[in-house]
Amino acid sequence: MDWTRILTNVTGEFFAPTTAAYALAAIGLNIHFGLTGLLNMGQAGFMLLGAYGFAIATIAGWPLWAAVLIAIAAATVFALILGIPTLKLRGDYLAIVTIAAAEIVRYILNSVRFTWLFGGNDGLQGFTDDFRQLGDRFIASDRRFSILGQPFTGYNMFVMIVGWLLVALASVTVWLLMRSPWGRVIKSIREDEDAARSLGKNIFAYKMQSLVIGGVIGAFGGAVIVLGIQAAQPNTYGTPFTFFAWTILILGGVGRVKGPIIGSIIFWFLITFAEGVLAGATANDYLPGWLVNTNNFGQWRFMLTGLALALLVIFRPQGIFGDKREQAFDVR
Repeated sequence: MDWTRILTNVTGEFFAPTTAAYALAAIGLNIHFGLTGLLNMGQAGFMLLGAYGFAIATIAGWPLWAAVLIAIAAATVFALILGIPTLKLRGDYLAIVTIAAAEIVRYILNSVRFTWLFGGNDGLQGFTDDFRQLGDRFIASDRRFSILGQPFTGYNMFVMIVGWLLVALASVTVWLLMRSPWGRVIKSIREDEDAARSLGKNIFAYKMQSLVIGGVIGAFGGAVIVLGIQAAQPNTYGTPFTFFAWTILILGGVGRVKGPIIGSIIFWFLITFAEGVLAGATANDYLPGWLVNTNNFGQWRFMLTGLALALLVIFRPQGIFGDKREQAFDVR
Protein backbone atom coordinates (compact mmCIF):
# COMPACT_ATOMS: atom_id res chain seq x y z
CA MET A 1 0.00 0.00 0.00
CA ASP A 2 1.36 3.40 -1.02
CA TRP A 3 1.24 5.24 2.30
CA THR A 4 3.19 8.18 0.90
CA ARG A 5 0.50 8.89 -1.69
CA ILE A 6 -2.27 8.41 0.87
CA LEU A 7 -0.69 10.84 3.34
CA THR A 8 0.02 13.33 0.55
CA ASN A 9 -3.64 13.33 -0.49
CA VAL A 10 -4.73 13.63 3.13
CA THR A 11 -2.51 16.61 3.90
CA GLY A 12 -3.72 18.27 0.72
CA GLU A 13 -7.24 18.32 2.17
CA PHE A 14 -6.11 20.44 5.12
CA PHE A 15 -6.15 23.60 3.03
CA ALA A 16 -8.19 22.59 -0.04
CA PRO A 17 -10.95 24.94 -1.30
CA THR A 18 -13.57 22.29 -0.47
CA THR A 19 -12.44 22.27 3.17
CA ALA A 20 -12.70 26.06 3.32
CA ALA A 21 -16.14 26.01 1.67
CA TYR A 22 -17.52 23.47 4.13
CA ALA A 23 -16.01 25.45 6.99
CA LEU A 24 -17.96 28.50 5.76
CA ALA A 25 -21.15 26.41 5.59
CA ALA A 26 -20.59 25.21 9.16
CA ILE A 27 -19.80 28.74 10.39
CA GLY A 28 -23.16 29.85 9.01
CA LEU A 29 -24.85 26.94 10.77
CA ASN A 30 -23.02 27.85 13.95
CA ILE A 31 -24.74 31.24 13.87
CA HIS A 32 -28.10 29.59 13.22
CA PHE A 33 -27.86 26.72 15.67
CA GLY A 34 -24.91 27.33 17.96
CA LEU A 35 -25.85 30.92 18.80
CA THR A 36 -29.59 31.22 18.06
CA GLY A 37 -30.88 27.66 18.32
CA LEU A 38 -32.38 27.56 14.81
CA LEU A 39 -32.56 24.05 13.35
CA ASN A 40 -31.77 25.03 9.78
CA MET A 41 -31.50 21.89 7.67
CA GLY A 42 -31.43 23.80 4.39
CA GLN A 43 -27.97 25.38 4.41
CA ALA A 44 -27.34 23.79 1.01
CA GLY A 45 -30.04 26.09 -0.39
CA PHE A 46 -28.15 29.19 0.69
CA MET A 47 -24.94 27.84 -0.79
CA LEU A 48 -26.67 26.90 -4.02
CA LEU A 49 -28.15 30.37 -4.45
CA GLY A 50 -24.84 32.01 -3.60
CA ALA A 51 -23.03 29.86 -6.15
CA TYR A 52 -25.55 30.45 -8.93
CA GLY A 53 -25.99 34.12 -8.13
CA PHE A 54 -22.24 34.62 -8.49
CA ALA A 55 -21.98 32.46 -11.62
CA ILE A 56 -24.95 33.97 -13.49
CA ALA A 57 -23.90 37.54 -12.71
CA THR A 58 -20.36 36.84 -13.94
CA ILE A 59 -21.58 35.18 -17.14
CA ALA A 60 -23.83 38.19 -17.74
CA GLY A 61 -20.72 40.37 -17.76
CA TRP A 62 -21.04 41.95 -14.34
CA PRO A 63 -17.81 42.75 -12.47
CA LEU A 64 -16.70 40.52 -9.62
CA TRP A 65 -17.78 42.92 -6.89
CA ALA A 66 -21.29 43.08 -8.38
CA ALA A 67 -21.42 39.28 -8.68
CA VAL A 68 -20.56 39.02 -4.97
CA LEU A 69 -23.38 41.45 -4.15
CA ILE A 70 -25.79 39.37 -6.24
CA ALA A 71 -24.79 36.25 -4.30
CA ILE A 72 -25.38 38.11 -1.02
CA ALA A 73 -28.72 39.42 -2.25
CA ALA A 74 -29.85 35.95 -3.38
CA ALA A 75 -29.06 34.47 0.04
CA THR A 76 -30.76 37.39 1.81
CA VAL A 77 -33.94 37.11 -0.25
CA PHE A 78 -34.04 33.35 0.34
CA ALA A 79 -33.65 33.94 4.09
CA LEU A 80 -36.52 36.44 4.07
CA ILE A 81 -38.80 34.19 2.03
CA LEU A 82 -37.91 31.23 4.22
CA GLY A 83 -37.91 33.03 7.55
CA ILE A 84 -41.08 35.14 7.43
CA PRO A 85 -43.49 32.17 7.53
CA THR A 86 -41.31 29.68 9.43
CA LEU A 87 -39.34 31.37 12.22
CA LYS A 88 -42.31 31.14 14.55
CA LEU A 89 -42.37 27.35 14.19
CA ARG A 90 -40.95 24.88 16.69
CA GLY A 91 -37.43 23.60 16.07
CA ASP A 92 -38.42 20.27 14.51
CA TYR A 93 -40.97 21.85 12.17
CA LEU A 94 -38.44 24.49 11.16
CA ALA A 95 -36.00 21.72 10.24
CA ILE A 96 -38.58 20.06 7.98
CA VAL A 97 -39.48 23.31 6.24
CA THR A 98 -35.89 24.39 5.63
CA ILE A 99 -34.76 21.08 4.18
CA ALA A 100 -37.82 21.07 1.89
CA ALA A 101 -37.12 24.65 0.78
CA ALA A 102 -33.53 23.80 -0.12
CA GLU A 103 -34.71 20.85 -2.21
CA ILE A 104 -37.29 23.03 -3.97
CA VAL A 105 -34.55 25.48 -4.94
CA ARG A 106 -32.35 22.63 -6.21
CA TYR A 107 -35.14 21.15 -8.33
CA ILE A 108 -36.01 24.54 -9.80
CA LEU A 109 -32.41 25.16 -10.83
CA ASN A 110 -32.25 21.61 -12.20
CA SER A 111 -35.48 21.99 -14.18
CA VAL A 112 -35.42 21.60 -17.96
CA ARG A 113 -37.76 24.58 -18.23
CA PHE A 114 -35.04 26.91 -16.94
CA THR A 115 -32.10 25.34 -18.77
CA TRP A 116 -31.61 28.57 -20.71
CA LEU A 117 -30.78 30.35 -17.45
CA PHE A 118 -29.43 27.76 -15.02
CA GLY A 119 -28.03 25.17 -17.41
CA GLY A 120 -30.18 22.30 -16.12
CA ASN A 121 -28.41 19.19 -14.95
CA ASP A 122 -25.22 20.21 -16.80
CA GLY A 123 -25.01 23.43 -14.82
CA LEU A 124 -23.01 26.51 -15.75
CA GLN A 125 -19.41 26.96 -16.80
CA GLY A 126 -17.21 29.73 -18.16
CA PHE A 127 -17.70 32.14 -15.26
CA THR A 128 -14.17 32.05 -13.81
CA ASP A 129 -12.37 34.25 -16.36
CA ASP A 130 -12.62 37.48 -14.36
CA PHE A 131 -11.60 35.71 -11.16
CA ARG A 132 -8.67 34.11 -12.99
CA GLN A 133 -7.55 37.49 -14.30
CA LEU A 134 -7.72 38.92 -10.79
CA GLY A 135 -5.61 36.03 -9.53
CA ASP A 136 -3.05 36.54 -12.29
CA ARG A 137 -2.20 39.88 -10.71
CA PHE A 138 -0.82 38.02 -7.71
CA ILE A 139 -0.15 34.45 -8.84
CA ALA A 140 0.15 33.27 -12.45
CA SER A 141 -2.73 30.84 -13.00
CA ASP A 142 -0.54 28.36 -14.91
CA ARG A 143 2.24 28.37 -12.32
CA ARG A 144 2.82 25.06 -10.50
CA PHE A 145 3.12 24.71 -6.74
CA SER A 146 3.69 21.84 -4.35
CA ILE A 147 2.64 22.01 -0.70
CA LEU A 148 3.48 18.98 1.46
CA GLY A 149 3.83 16.97 -1.72
CA GLN A 150 0.42 18.01 -3.09
CA PRO A 151 0.57 19.75 -6.51
CA PHE A 152 -1.46 22.91 -7.18
CA THR A 153 -1.83 25.35 -10.03
CA GLY A 154 -1.64 29.07 -9.46
CA TYR A 155 -5.40 29.29 -10.00
CA ASN A 156 -6.13 26.66 -7.34
CA MET A 157 -3.73 28.40 -4.98
CA PHE A 158 -5.58 31.69 -5.43
CA VAL A 159 -8.95 30.00 -4.79
CA MET A 160 -7.53 28.50 -1.59
CA ILE A 161 -6.19 31.85 -0.43
CA VAL A 162 -9.52 33.58 -1.07
CA GLY A 163 -11.45 30.73 0.55
CA TRP A 164 -9.42 30.72 3.74
CA LEU A 165 -9.42 34.52 3.91
CA LEU A 166 -13.22 34.33 3.85
CA VAL A 167 -13.10 31.70 6.61
CA ALA A 168 -10.89 33.99 8.69
CA LEU A 169 -13.18 36.98 8.06
CA ALA A 170 -16.30 34.97 8.92
CA SER A 171 -14.68 33.60 12.09
CA VAL A 172 -13.69 37.07 13.27
CA THR A 173 -17.24 38.24 12.55
CA VAL A 174 -18.69 35.42 14.67
CA TRP A 175 -16.18 36.14 17.44
CA LEU A 176 -17.21 39.79 17.53
CA LEU A 177 -20.92 38.92 17.38
CA MET A 178 -20.62 36.50 20.28
CA ARG A 179 -19.19 39.28 22.44
CA SER A 180 -21.60 41.99 21.34
CA PRO A 181 -24.98 42.92 22.85
CA TRP A 182 -26.60 41.42 19.75
CA GLY A 183 -24.81 38.13 20.38
CA ARG A 184 -25.91 38.04 23.99
CA VAL A 185 -29.51 38.55 22.93
CA ILE A 186 -29.54 35.70 20.42
CA LYS A 187 -27.84 33.44 22.95
CA SER A 188 -30.61 34.27 25.38
CA ILE A 189 -33.11 33.36 22.67
CA ARG A 190 -31.41 30.00 22.30
CA GLU A 191 -31.53 29.36 26.03
CA ASP A 192 -35.02 30.67 26.82
CA GLU A 193 -37.02 32.42 24.16
CA ASP A 194 -39.86 33.34 26.52
CA ALA A 195 -37.49 35.01 28.96
CA ALA A 196 -35.91 37.06 26.18
CA ARG A 197 -39.37 38.08 24.95
CA SER A 198 -40.39 39.13 28.46
CA LEU A 199 -37.46 41.58 28.44
CA GLY A 200 -38.96 43.33 25.43
CA LYS A 201 -36.75 41.81 22.73
CA ASN A 202 -38.17 41.38 19.24
CA ILE A 203 -37.50 37.65 18.93
CA PHE A 204 -38.64 37.39 15.33
CA ALA A 205 -36.36 40.23 14.19
CA TYR A 206 -33.31 38.75 15.91
CA LYS A 207 -33.99 35.30 14.47
CA MET A 208 -34.36 36.80 11.00
CA GLN A 209 -31.09 38.67 11.33
CA SER A 210 -29.36 35.46 12.42
CA LEU A 211 -30.84 33.54 9.50
CA VAL A 212 -29.66 36.18 7.02
CA ILE A 213 -26.12 36.45 8.42
CA GLY A 214 -25.60 32.68 8.56
CA GLY A 215 -27.13 32.25 5.12
CA VAL A 216 -24.86 34.88 3.56
CA ILE A 217 -21.78 33.20 5.04
CA GLY A 218 -23.02 29.92 3.57
CA ALA A 219 -23.49 31.62 0.19
CA PHE A 220 -19.82 32.59 0.19
CA GLY A 221 -19.01 28.93 0.77
CA GLY A 222 -21.07 28.01 -2.29
CA ALA A 223 -19.18 30.54 -4.40
CA VAL A 224 -15.84 29.12 -3.23
CA ILE A 225 -16.87 25.62 -4.28
CA VAL A 226 -17.89 26.62 -7.81
CA LEU A 227 -14.73 28.65 -8.24
CA GLY A 228 -12.70 25.61 -7.17
CA ILE A 229 -14.37 23.09 -9.48
CA GLN A 230 -15.04 25.77 -12.14
CA ALA A 231 -18.62 24.57 -12.66
CA ALA A 232 -21.96 25.24 -10.98
CA GLN A 233 -24.25 22.21 -10.87
CA PRO A 234 -27.43 21.88 -8.75
CA ASN A 235 -26.76 18.29 -7.68
CA THR A 236 -23.52 19.36 -6.02
CA TYR A 237 -25.68 20.91 -3.31
CA GLY A 238 -27.97 18.04 -2.44
CA THR A 239 -29.24 17.15 1.02
CA PRO A 240 -25.97 15.34 1.96
CA PHE A 241 -24.22 18.69 1.68
CA THR A 242 -26.21 20.06 4.61
CA PHE A 243 -25.72 16.85 6.59
CA PHE A 244 -21.95 17.11 6.08
CA ALA A 245 -22.01 20.71 7.28
CA TRP A 246 -23.91 19.67 10.41
CA THR A 247 -21.46 16.83 11.01
CA ILE A 248 -18.55 19.27 10.74
CA LEU A 249 -20.20 21.68 13.16
CA ILE A 250 -20.92 19.00 15.77
CA LEU A 251 -17.49 17.43 15.28
CA GLY A 252 -15.63 20.66 15.93
CA GLY A 253 -17.92 21.90 18.67
CA VAL A 254 -21.19 23.83 18.64
CA GLY A 255 -21.03 27.46 19.69
CA ARG A 256 -17.25 27.72 19.27
CA VAL A 257 -15.52 30.01 16.76
CA LYS A 258 -12.83 27.47 15.90
CA GLY A 259 -15.22 24.50 15.92
CA PRO A 260 -16.31 24.67 12.25
CA ILE A 261 -12.74 25.20 11.04
CA ILE A 262 -11.21 22.29 12.96
CA GLY A 263 -14.29 20.18 12.26
CA SER A 264 -13.99 20.69 8.50
CA ILE A 265 -10.29 19.82 8.48
CA ILE A 266 -10.83 16.65 10.55
CA PHE A 267 -13.89 15.61 8.55
CA TRP A 268 -12.12 15.78 5.20
CA PHE A 269 -9.02 14.22 6.71
CA LEU A 270 -11.11 11.21 7.76
CA ILE A 271 -12.91 10.99 4.42
CA THR A 272 -9.73 11.20 2.35
CA PHE A 273 -7.77 8.86 4.62
CA ALA A 274 -10.54 6.24 4.59
CA GLU A 275 -10.80 6.47 0.80
CA GLY A 276 -7.04 6.09 0.34
CA VAL A 277 -6.76 3.13 2.70
CA LEU A 278 -9.77 1.35 1.21
CA ALA A 279 -8.55 1.97 -2.35
CA GLY A 280 -5.10 0.61 -1.50
CA ALA A 281 -6.50 -2.37 0.39
CA THR A 282 -8.84 -3.18 -2.48
CA ALA A 283 -6.10 -2.93 -5.10
CA ASN A 284 -3.84 -5.26 -3.08
CA ASP A 285 -6.62 -7.74 -2.22
CA TYR A 286 -6.29 -7.13 1.50
CA LEU A 287 -10.07 -7.16 1.85
CA PRO A 288 -12.54 -9.80 0.61
CA GLY A 289 -13.94 -8.91 -2.80
CA TRP A 290 -17.49 -9.83 -1.82
CA LEU A 291 -17.36 -7.12 0.87
CA VAL A 292 -15.26 -4.30 -0.57
CA ASN A 293 -14.34 -3.79 -4.22
CA THR A 294 -13.49 -0.97 -6.60
CA ASN A 295 -17.18 -0.27 -7.16
CA ASN A 296 -18.18 0.31 -3.55
CA PHE A 297 -15.16 1.41 -1.51
CA GLY A 298 -16.32 5.00 -2.07
CA GLN A 299 -19.48 4.17 -0.12
CA TRP A 300 -17.51 2.34 2.55
CA ARG A 301 -15.46 5.45 3.33
CA PHE A 302 -18.62 7.30 4.30
CA MET A 303 -19.87 4.34 6.30
CA LEU A 304 -16.65 4.07 8.30
CA THR A 305 -16.43 7.83 8.78
CA GLY A 306 -20.06 7.89 9.84
CA LEU A 307 -19.40 5.15 12.38
CA ALA A 308 -16.48 7.09 13.83
CA LEU A 309 -18.59 10.24 14.07
CA ALA A 310 -21.48 8.31 15.63
CA LEU A 311 -19.13 7.08 18.34
CA LEU A 312 -17.97 10.65 18.87
CA VAL A 313 -21.56 11.84 19.32
CA ILE A 314 -22.20 9.03 21.82
CA PHE A 315 -19.10 9.52 23.94
CA ARG A 316 -18.47 13.25 23.41
CA PRO A 317 -21.66 14.87 22.05
CA GLN A 318 -20.33 18.40 22.54
CA GLY A 319 -17.62 17.76 19.94
CA ILE A 320 -13.90 18.31 20.29
CA PHE A 321 -13.96 21.91 21.50
CA GLY A 322 -17.63 22.22 22.41
CA ASP A 323 -19.45 22.58 25.68
CA LYS A 324 -22.62 20.64 26.48
CA ARG A 325 -24.20 23.83 27.74
CA GLU A 326 -23.92 25.34 24.26
CA GLN A 327 -26.29 22.68 22.90
CA ALA A 328 -29.16 23.54 25.22
CA PHE A 329 -31.87 25.54 23.50
CA ASP A 330 -35.59 26.05 23.70
CA VAL A 331 -37.63 24.61 20.80
CA ARG A 332 -41.06 25.43 22.17
